[in-house]
Amino acid sequence: MRSYCAVHVDVGYLLASAATYVTGSSLRRGVVVDYPTLIARLVEQAETDSGLPLLRVNWYDSGARPGGMPDYQQEEIGLLPRVKLRLGRLSYSGDQKGVDIRIGLDLAIQGRNRVADAVYLVSGDDDLTEAVEEAQSHGVQVVLLAVADRAGRPHGVSKHLRRAVDGLLLVGPETIEATVRSVAIPEELLPDGAKGDAPAAEVAPAQEPPVAIEEATAQCEGVEPAADPVETGTPAPMAEAPLTPSADVPPAAPSADTSPARAAGLPSPAAFARRRATGLVLPGGDPHVEIAVDPETGVTEEVVDGVAKRLVASWCATSTPEQLAGLREAAPTIPAELDRALLVDLASRAQDHHVGDDVRQHLRDRFWAHVGRVRME
Repeated sequence: MRSYCAVHVDVGYLLASAATYVTGSSLRRGVVVDYPTLIARLVEQAETDSGLPLLRVNWYDSGARPGGMPDYQQEEIGLLPRVKLRLGRLSYSGDQKGVDIRIGLDLAIQGRNRVADAVYLVSGDDDLTEAVEEAQSHGVQVVLLAVADRAGRPHGVSKHLRRAVDGLLLVGPETIEATVRSVAIPEELLPDGAKGDAPAAEVAPAQEPPVAIEEATAQCEGVEPAADPVETGTPAPMAEAPLTPSADVPPAAPSADTSPARAAGLPSPAAFARRRATGLVLPGGDPHVEIAVDPETGVTEEVVDGVAKRLVASWCATSTPEQLAGLREAAPTIPAELDRALLVDLASRAQDHHVGDDVRQHLRDRFWAHVGRVRME
């Protein structure tokens, strides 16, 4: 009987790790992927290492359509030669269901039947440890194929899983950089007025407290944003300054509106309507700045703040001012996709340090603080 190798891909792990390398956050929507090239490179790496031809790639993901059905992109992946879709489903809260159990069952059953002599597992999930050991008990070699971080270490791999496998290979930076890119426009390509450090009008919070007429007048004349609380140690409001009219918006036509807001010089609704902001930006964030974790104290304030900042910056790349308004209206509830990415990013940064409930809550507080700093571009 001819010998083969197989590749089992936990897509959630692969894309979260690749997105973290490219954008600094595991948020999947922050990147676009050249899937055919990425899969071809994973296959090439497995065949080269094992010296065996590929049997197939098992592609484990959640079906993006109701009932666990594939979307257009997943259907295109399933049409690639020797690629088998193995889809779970998404719960109403956006959690992935049925994917880990499919990977574990396939490892155990295919190992028992010796379908392949070597399996290359693209995952870091601790829950797969026992399935790996079951496949090994039937003579199958299981090698971990992990995405490398910017320090050249395997990203997000459980220590238990790493101990159980027969070997570890890294998906190198050249593969990720050739197949995965951020959806955000690089800051060096933005017009001067749209760069993160340039002045820009902020989006007002969804529930702005009432202000006196004199305060409204002062705000319209321009107020410097308050210092960030991570630097000053003082709490910050959801947004440090209200929306101000852009310099390129022509003056509003005379209006019969005699409301107190107009008397104070606030911009009219027509002025807001003429704004052409279509994107969002979080000022002053570099997603590639590495923040070291103290090996003795574990997670630090800088790590927590950095995780929240990177996630908000990545979310801004694919969001609109209307979505920002909706996000703020839902506060303090964080959408499941974003909350999950926050916790995954923090766990990967914590490097096996315990992350308590108080740290998680502080992470969410920092998320809202940075949401308050988001500007329209």
